[in-house]
Order: sequence, then structure tokens, then C-alpha cells
Amino acid sequence: MEDLIDKTNVPRHVAIIMDGNGRWAKKNGSMRVKGHQSGVKSVREVTEIAAEVGVKYLTMYAFSTENWSRPEYEVNALMHLLVSTIRKETRGLQKNNIKLRAIGNLDSLPSVCQKELNEAIKITANNTGLHLILALSYSGRWDIVNACKQLAEDAKSGIINPKDIDNDVFANYLDTKEYPDPELMIRTSGEMRISNFLLWQLAYSELYITETLWPDFNKEEFLKAIIAYQRRERRFGKTSEQLSKIN
Repeated sequence: MEDLIDKTNVPRHVAIIMDGNGRWAKKNGSMRVKGHQSGVKSVREVTEIAAEVGVKYLTMYAFSTENWSRPEYEVNALMHLLVSTIRKETRGLQKNNIKLRAIGNLDSLPSVCQKELNEAIKITANNTGLHLILALSYSGRWDIVNACKQLAEDAKSGIINPKDIDNDVFANYLDTKEYPDPELMIRTSGEMRISNFLLWQLAYSELYITETLWPDFNKEEFLKAIIAYQRRERRFGKTSEQLSKIN
């Protein structure tokens, strides 16, 4: 299937809502935690194939701010899984020239999680391949409100003139300021919503929804999403006729 990919039209940035771990576990007669554990394999596979086809940035919604309200045992299991996964996967990231980054309210994570995450980020800092961005304790509303607070402080202190605030200025206050907006957003499990993920950044992203549950989402499923993306016309508010004149 990789032969069907047009390497000249690969989305630079792909964002993924990894949904369906709990339903996968229930379907297989297991605890929800087993679904999260099984989903790690999908993270590895998708990261590898994304790098292979030429994606430059891959953002994965690993843990939202709303996820803190889940049962305590599940939150604790997820934090433990995060630590163990980072420990196991850092060597592979380094070997494959993948740079690990993270967005979100990282200070809210347990100290052991912060330590492992920061260590992995430091180890892979000089890698020049795919940027793997984990969204942890993240939500789009948190990101926007946090940006507004910082922007208000800078306006109050005279660092910025409110009259100069535009889309580009505001985007530079978001947690994603170092990365381009995603061209493609994939959601697994068939749910038709973006669940408070990258609300500002997804304004013109192509959405790809699949019924496949995250632990079953593999390299082939990812390539299907890329092919679907490449079959679409991205107009950004213009008409097809306008685009044909530009091209």
C-alpha cells in the first residue's frame, strides 16, 4: 500500500485522537487498562510508518485534561504506563532519529512522569527526523485560555500593543507555537467529534474518521488515511475554480 502514496503530497503534520482502548478491552473481555497497554503497539507502528512516508510532525492525544476525572485506578495505571513506555521506547526513538516533544499542562503530571519525559526529550533533542509530539494533560480550551493569560500579561506590561494582535501573534502564544498546524487529523473508534483537541490549530485540517479501535490501528490503516487525504481538494475557503487559476 505504501507504493500508492504520493510522496510529494504527504501531510507535513498529522494529529491523531487515539480512541477506543476501553471498547477494545471490553470487546476482548479484558480490563480497560489492557486496552491502553495494547494501544502502545499502535503508537510504535504509526510513528514508524509516519516517519517512513515523510511526515515531519506527528501529534498524539495521549491524555486530556478531562481524563483526570476518570477513576483513580485508571489514571494511576495510565501514568505508570506512560513512564514504562517512555523508558522502553526512548532507545527506539533515538535509533530511528525521532525527536520526542510534548505539549500540555506538563506540570500537572506526577513528578516521576515529568522526570522520564524530560529525560527522553533531552536524549532525543538533537534528532533531525520526525517530531513525535505527545499531548499530555492537554486540551484545546486550556491551550487557548493559557495563551490569553500570557497575552494579557504582555499587553499589560507593554511588551505588545493590543492593536498588533492578529492570528499569527496569537498562535505564537499557544503551546504548539513551534509547530505548523496539522493538515490531517485522524480519529479512531468512529466518534464524530474532536474532543477538545487542538481547537485553534484544526481550523483547516482534513478530518479522517475510522471505525477501527486504536489498538487495531496499524501501518496499513495509517496509509489508508494518507491516501484519503491525498484524494481531497484543500480549498481554504476558495472555490475549485480559483484554485485551478492559482495552479
